[in-house]
Amino acid sequence: MGTWVTFGGQISDEVAEQLMTIAYESGVNLFDTAEVYAAGKAEVILGNIIKKKGWRRSSLVITTKLYWGGKAETERGLSRKHIIEGLKGSLQRMQLEYVDVVFANRPDSNTPMEEIVRAMTYVINQGMSMYWGTSRWTAMEIMASVGAMTWSPLACGIITGKYENGIPESSRAAMKSYQWLKDKIVSEDGRKQQAKLKELSHIAEKLGCTLPQLAVAWCLRNEGVSSVLLGTSNAEQLTENLGAIQVLPKMTSHVVSDIDHILGNRPYSKKDYRS
Repeated sequence: MGTWVTFGGQISDEVAEQLMTIAYESGVNLFDTAEVYAAGKAEVILGNIIKKKGWRRSSLVITTKLYWGGKAETERGLSRKHIIEGLKGSLQRMQLEYVDVVFANRPDSNTPMEEIVRAMTYVINQGMSMYWGTSRWTAMEIMASVGAMTWSPLACGIITGKYENGIPESSRAAMKSYQWLKDKIVSEDGRKQQAKLKELSHIAEKLGCTLPQLAVAWCLRNEGVSSVLLGTSNAEQLTENLGAIQVLPKMTSHVVSDIDHILGNRPYSKKDYRS
């Protein structure tokens, strides 16, 4: 379960606790945050809820991300200084001894790769994190990808269909800081996406599920996906999204083929690599 925009922003602390409780009791064990979310407040809220509920730390998978930590130059990027100090700050805000995974939230062209890797190795050896990972790195930067964590499987709410007839006042796209999302929705590409959603909705109807459930199930079926991060602002959304687990067995190769045909974005490798 993700906390971007919602924790410390769109929803109250009480709603955040309600959603985390529903998720945890439904079998969700991964909760993701970042030092930049709500300027660190998202981590504070997450940590307070874990402490209040008394959940066993061993039953949770907590992930956070480093890159934008503060306004100072030394509080941003993936330097050894910021990786170590940034993760210490995250742990203090969450009141935790360690996180399960710390992600490099962006590539950093100003820091040598050797420095980044050594710093991440250091925080792992110090018991501050179990593992480290990357977010939005290129294949060349990663060199070898073992697993992938799907970010925003509902495309910031676009797949829910809420933007089909405009921008609702209570939506994320209506927020001043998300003008980029609004521009994307009303663009020509955005209109093309809405047309594809109408086609996908027919598949969802045949499977007896909602469009968001279909999208999440499609992500989960991908062999390269290890986990799907779901951001939610109310209990109804969370319950609906969790219903994707029941849709997963219905995602046959034929259904996936129909979806891929509509999307038209499936990558294919060349059979003759010399061409």
